[in-house]
Parts: sequence; structure tokens; C-alpha cells
Amino acid sequence: MAKTVERLQEFSIPLIAGVILAVIWANVSPHSYHAAIHAPIHQFGVWLHAPTMMPISHDSWEHFFTLHFMINDIFMVVFFGIAAKEITESCLPNGALNPVSKAINPLFATVGGVIGPITVFLGLNAVLGRSEWTNGWGIPTATDIALAWLVVRCLFGKAHPAVSFLLLLAVADDAIGLGIIAIGYPDPHHPTQWGQLVWLIPAIATAWGLRRRQVQNWVPYVLIGGGLSWWGLYSAHLHPALALVFIVPFLPGPARDSGLYQSSARGHSPLESFEHDLKRLVDFGLFFFALANAGVAFSEVNGLSWIILTSLIAGKTIGITAFSLMAHWIGFRLPSGMTAGHVVVTSVVSGLGLTVALFVSGQAFSDPSLQGAARMGAVFSVAAAGLAVLVRNAFQIENAAGDFVETLTVSSEREQVAN
Repeated sequence: MAKTVERLQEFSIPLIAGVILAVIWANVSPHSYHAAIHAPIHQFGVWLHAPTMMPISHDSWEHFFTLHFMINDIFMVVFFGIAAKEITESCLPNGALNPVSKAINPLFATVGGVIGPITVFLGLNAVLGRSEWTNGWGIPTATDIALAWLVVRCLFGKAHPAVSFLLLLAVADDAIGLGIIAIGYPDPHHPTQWGQLVWLIPAIATAWGLRRRQVQNWVPYVLIGGGLSWWGLYSAHLHPALALVFIVPFLPGPARDSGLYQSSARGHSPLESFEHDLKRLVDFGLFFFALANAGVAFSEVNGLSWIILTSLIAGKTIGITAFSLMAHWIGFRLPSGMTAGHVVVTSVVSGLGLTVALFVSGQAFSDPSLQGAARMGAVFSVAAAGLAVLVRNAFQIENAAGDFVETLTVSSEREQVAN
């Protein structure tokens, strides 16, 4: 049983199952799907008896506690927190992004991963699209961390530096994507309240203070610091999913990155325990995340869908590869074990824009038909996974980091024996 659970986690089966179920449900019974996702949690199921099959609304706070809210605004905070943990460890000695100067290259790539898709979208729309589609320029800018992380790990292995490269790139361009939502797609009814970001100051100060006092339990960092950070983003009308990105780097971690997944938290740092204690919750919770976000109807497909799909895959591949190799050329080298081939494959994988692209689609267009067409383009971007496999095989790009990681592992074990 334990091995079965580990396999389900390893290959993100809950996430994939959620995507499949959401698409089927939304196409077979779209009214019941949308009602279930947006019905208040305490009345979940009551919508089944409503003649219109539409969600029940209230004027009080209970209206906001829907499955969609609980997943996107609360659960995903933990997912992004674990992604931040991976990046934090990668910056430790022996990590793929240590010294910190190694992070400059993936950050360059992030810029390319935003500029490339926007350029492709605007160019294609000018030639093949319509003026009312122009507002979708921000949709292909972000990367689906969960699926992209799964694909790149399957392609190169968990310890390959391409995983850390992609994580940093994905978190950074998702942050940019959320910024695009706030600036490029403001809600006229709920404009961004930038002053509320002042809550990030006590949030970070709390995490810093706990670290200074050498608190060896991750819970107060997340509950107190993370809670203040979440409220700051939420009250500013910014998406609060990145709340723990500001807190997790303060969790006390190991002296160096072993490059290995820790299967047990016993005797490990708060940073490692944080992932160990919550990873199973996140891996299986992604089923509900996919269920709440991937439900779109095939009937909505039109030219906008294909422009968004092309912008995601071609735009990100061209932009990330060009900017990353340019950074390498001017002196900001790729992480050890990564080659130009790894960059190309990783950039193709980053074209997986599913979840955040779905979210931005809802902000970019008010017309339901345009929203549906844009979301189908985001759903179709899962094709980037298959394309990445084809590119890797066609150019015979191997796991060049294997010997490098193995050497680090052997060296680490020898040091532990010596000590």
C-alpha cells in the first residue's frame, strides 16, 4: 500500500486524474460542474436541488468559502511554499543555484519566458486574430509549476539541476503573471490596494525573529508569518498563493543541499520537515486543484485558443532559450550539469501554462465565450509535455548531470563517514 501511494505521488497521478475528471465533467454537465466548484462549502450538494443548477450566493463571509476559494487561495499557498523550499535548498552549498550568481541565468530566462510569449501572441493576433482578442496578451506568460515540475523530473531525474532551474523560473514568472493580473487586468470593482502590502513587513520580521531565536519547528513560521503574508496579499487584492514564498527562505535548513529527497524528517531541519510533513497533503490535494480549475468545454475552441497555445509553447521556447544562452554568453553561466540542450527541453516544458493561464483567462476577458476559448488554449498546452519528450529524443539529450550528482552524493557520504 505504501509503495502504491508513493507511486501515485511520484507521477502526480492525483493531479492528472483531476484534470481528466474536470474536463469530462465540464463537457458532460457544465452547469452542475460550475455550481459545485463555486457553491459555498457548508451547502455543498444543496445546489443539486436548485432548478437553475447554479451556485447559491450569500452576502456574508460564508459566500467566499467555496471549493474554488479553498483550493486556489488557501491550499495552493502550501504548494508554492514547497516549491520555495526546493529553491531555498538549491541555493545552499552543493545546490544547483549556489553560488547565488547561478540564479541570474534562470532569472534572465524568466524575462525571456515573459517577453517571448507576449511578442508571439501580439504578432499572431495582429495577423490572424481579432482586435477583441488583444487583451489576452498576458495569458501565456506563466508556467504551471505542478505539471512542469513533474515533466522535467521525469525527463531528467529529481536531482538534475534542470529541476531547480525550472522551479526558479516558474515561480518567478508566475509572480510576474500575478503582477500582470494586478496591473494589466485590474478589477474595476476591487482595485489593487498597494498600501496593504505593508503587512509583508511584520510577516517577514516575524519569520526573521523566529530564525534568530533558533526556533526549530516550521509551524509558527507558517502560521504566524505566513498568515500575515497571506492577509497582506489578499487584502491588497493580489492573489495570496505566493504568501509562503516570502517566509520559507527563513526556515532553518541543512548546512548543504544533498541533492536527494529526504524520506524521513527525523533529525532533519525545519526546512526539510516542512516538506516531509506536508508533501503528501499537497500531492493528493492537487487532484482538487485540477478539478476546480481545468473544467472547460471543447465547444469553445476557436482561433484564440490556437494563438494562446502557440504563444505558450513557441513563445516560451524561443524566449527562454534565447535569454538563457545570452546570459551564459555574457558570463552568467548555466548551473553545472546543464547544457544548451537541457535549456531547450526545459523551455519547451515551461510552455505548460495550464493552471495560471486558466486563472489569467478569467481576468483578461469578461465575455464567457472568449474566456472559454482562452482556457482551451491553456488546457491544450499540456501537449508541451509530449513535445519535450520528442525534442529530447530527437536531439539525443541525455541526463548529463548524472555523474555530477552521483559524485556529489558519494562525496557527501564520505564526509559524513569522516565526521
